[in-house]
Formats: sequence, C-alpha cells, structure tokens
Amino acid sequence: MPNHNKTQQLPIYQKAELLFQLVESLAASLPEDNELLQSMKEIMRADAMMLPAKIAGAEAGNIYSIRMQNAAIIRFHAMSLYTQVGGLSLYDESIDETFTNLIRTEIENFRLLFIDWVNSFDTSDYIWDDWELFNPKGAIPPTDLK
Repeated sequence: MPNHNKTQQLPIYQKAELLFQLVESLAASLPEDNELLQSMKEIMRADAMMLPAKIAGAEAGNIYSIRMQNAAIIRFHAMSLYTQVGGLSLYDESIDETFTNLIRTEIENFRLLFIDWVNSFDTSDYIWDDWELFNPKGAIPPTDLK
C-alpha cells in the first residue's frame, strides 16, 4: 500500500498517532472505580482513534468534497478530545494536570498542522455537495440539480 505509507509520513498523521498514544497512557492511569472517568476515557479513546483513521480516509483519494467531510469529522473529534482531557481534573483531583496540559498542547500543535493540511487540498477535483457545505469557494452547481 504505497498510499498508506505516504499517509503515515505526513506530520499531521504522525501527530494524530502521538495523540492516540498519549491518550492511551492517560486512559491507563485513570481510576477503575470511577464510573464517570471510565466513560470519559472511552470518549477520549474514541476521539483519538478517529484522528488518524479520518486522515487516512481523506488521503485515500483526492476529491476535495470527501477530504473536507473527513476534515470536519477530524475537527469535531479533536475539539471533543481537547474538552474531555481538560475536564478530567474537575472530576478527580488526582489527575496529573501536567500530563493533561501536555495532551492539550499537542492538540493545539495538531490544530496548526490541520490548518496547513486542509489548505493543501486541491479544490479543482470535487463532487458537488447538495448541502453546499463542502463545495470549494466559487464552485458552480451542476445544471441538472433542481
């Protein structure tokens, strides 16, 4: 899979993998007897797993509309992860805030990579989005739409 190897070399993909590893370490440190923290752990793990998966999905083709759909999902999960990690210490004072701050800093670094990555998308190859959310600026709708 040459395309997969290329995707794995992208800085945004590597940062997503790092975030997943950091979240896994954080999740392993959470107390098992706290039901709320266990629920938050599952949300954080799901959010972190989606980042590299959706980057790979966006990189699998070069269709702008599909890449933007994946980008929107990535944004949602990154923001959710940031919120979940930040909220942990509100529910348990034993949470290491140095570690949660590290993860939040890495999410911010991911955000900056994300901006550059999205700006690199080729806007000339797209499928018209009937909802008009993921059309490139200046795109003209097909004439057969009613």
